[in-house]
Amino acid sequence: MTGVSSLAPWLGGALLVSGVAVGVSRRRALIVRWCAWAVGVPVVTAAFWWGRPGVALLAGVVAVIAVLEFGALTRLPRAERAVLATAVPGLIVAAAWAPDQMWRVGAVSALVLAAVPVVTGDSEQGLRRLNTGLLGLVWLGTLAALVPLGTVALALFTAVSVADVVAYFAGQRLGGPQLSPLSPAKRWSGTLCGAAAGLGVLALLSVWNWPAAVAVAVGGPAGDLMESLVKRGAGVKDSGQWLAGSGGLLDRIDSLIGALAIVIVLG
Repeated sequence: MTGVSSLAPWLGGALLVSGVAVGVSRRRALIVRWCAWAVGVPVVTAAFWWGRPGVALLAGVVAVIAVLEFGALTRLPRAERAVLATAVPGLIVAAAWAPDQMWRVGAVSALVLAAVPVVTGDSEQGLRRLNTGLLGLVWLGTLAALVPLGTVALALFTAVSVADVVAYFAGQRLGGPQLSPLSPAKRWSGTLCGAAAGLGVLALLSVWNWPAAVAVAVGGPAGDLMESLVKRGAGVKDSGQWLAGSGGLLDRIDSLIGALAIVIVLG
């Protein structure tokens, strides 16, 4: 398995090459986005270098921000947001130090999410609140997989990130049929080119196996479409406005979440 020390030069090189390409393009939106990556990539790499505590801390912070964005998108009441903001980090802590208790943390969290609308007597929106809360628990709870996967998760993050970028530019250049009505700008041509690029990154980083390949080629685009479904329901373009050039955090990790879900299912 590729270690962080082996991945770091590749990540630094990719950041440098992409920076040159973005600079040549002179497109302000891309330059702003690259600057955000220039800050984020070293932070993420340092967290994985620290080991399990660093990954757990990083995943916990990401989880809380993702829950807040998800709650705002789906208009969840504060009570459910508070439950999710506790439950998802709780799954991450369990994955790090008590993996045999993860099922119990998940079950308790689901029961609490079910109890909130019952206790408040919400007969009109109770079912929607419950379904949305459970969706958030399952969807965002996959971030707990970051801890046991370790540097494999970092490699997956790199692969799906490269796949996203290639899919964006290739889809614009090649055109063709839409990938899904959920995301009209995405094309099958771009998705296939992005998948090929992501698989190439896995091979380059020596993390090639069939679950990882399916996670990048299928899980990444599926995660992106999943977030598009949520945003369509909310009637917004981005999950937030605070992340320079990228909207919100969910807009950046949606493909990773989809990839992690596939890895969990395929083991």
